[in-house]
Amino acid sequence: MKPLRAGLLVVAAVALVGRWWLSADASADTAEAPAAAASAPALLPDSAVGGFMKSSGAGPRVPADPAARAAERALWQARLQRATQVRDAYRDATRYPHDSRPLREHPDQIYPNRPITEEAPLRLAGKEGNNNIRLRTWQDKVHLAAGESAKLAVSAVDVNGQVLPLVVQRAVLHQGATGQNGSTMPEVNVAFHDDGTGGDEAAGDGIWTTTVQPANQGFAELAGVLRLSVALQSGEQPGFVYFDMISSPDAPAKWTGRPREAMANGSLQLQLPLEVRTAGRYVVTGRVDDANGKPVALVSFNDELGSGNQTVSLPLFGKLVRDLQPSFPLTLRDVDAFLLRADTFPDRSMLPRRVGRVLQTRSYPLTAFSDAEWQSEERSRHLTEYDKDVAQAKARLEQLAPPEQP
Repeated sequence: MKPLRAGLLVVAAVALVGRWWLSADASADTAEAPAAAASAPALLPDSAVGGFMKSSGAGPRVPADPAARAAERALWQARLQRATQVRDAYRDATRYPHDSRPLREHPDQIYPNRPITEEAPLRLAGKEGNNNIRLRTWQDKVHLAAGESAKLAVSAVDVNGQVLPLVVQRAVLHQGATGQNGSTMPEVNVAFHDDGTGGDEAAGDGIWTTTVQPANQGFAELAGVLRLSVALQSGEQPGFVYFDMISSPDAPAKWTGRPREAMANGSLQLQLPLEVRTAGRYVVTGRVDDANGKPVALVSFNDELGSGNQTVSLPLFGKLVRDLQPSFPLTLRDVDAFLLRADTFPDRSMLPRRVGRVLQTRSYPLTAFSDAEWQSEERSRHLTEYDKDVAQAKARLEQLAPPEQP
């Protein structure tokens, strides 16, 4: 599931919980109010029935006793506050569409091509680790499109972060996660370097580096997990570590032509031409920065594409621009895309990622963008129900208002 859609599902779930909470609270209110009325002695007028005044029309009765009325009014005031908070939170969370969101909402998506770094005790497989010696690993990609390579590195440090001597004894590239079926792929020895060659940045710095390219190492047909298992040693302490990658052997589509931009209905459409080889549902995600390099928006496409020449449109929503007021021109960068494959593993076939700047927009005045909130049938339906909850609480509070003094 795409992160943006997952985020909105969380919003919807929270909103539904809010409605359940309010409904449950209403039941509690109804049960508690009669109890309060029963515990407070009062002389009731002739019109009172069972401790409550007869209502003039449809709806719940109003407690005749002032203490009971005040207690129920306090409960409904709390309910009104919660109903208003739920409605306003939902309205705020859905004022932009799912495919054009503030990038600050997705901090893990701001710089998707930054390497993944981890640290763990040096250990052998299945044994306790040595906390005095820790392994630092570095990996620039997890998902590999056809023809792509991954750069991997490992070093040993002490508890103060000082680099320790390390020897990579053996590194084997093989198919991973095969279960009981075993692997039909080869096992390939891979060399790590700490001599400034083979992708290593600095000789003798204690950081051992290698580059893996499945297509050139016997794994051109592998669609699944590719694992690099590494045996190493720091001083007298042996250890083991592995790196996992997910390989896509065939590119289902390729980028073609020059990116374009167009204003439509008060929003900016960032358009990417694509030649689709395999029809299906494509998920495309890009990041938008302003002229000062400040992250602005996460824009996305998630829809079916047929074979042939297509155009993917990443919308920059008008109200989002009006609210954030970014400095122009804007930059679309770091675009990644894949064909979604349902009910199988891996669940996606990757396209080659587009790293860095993909498109720089023209400069636009803020008035060129619409200030209208996003609308949909689902959003309207939810807001209507939340408005009903607020109106119900307000109406009940009016019924429970203290009677006017003669």
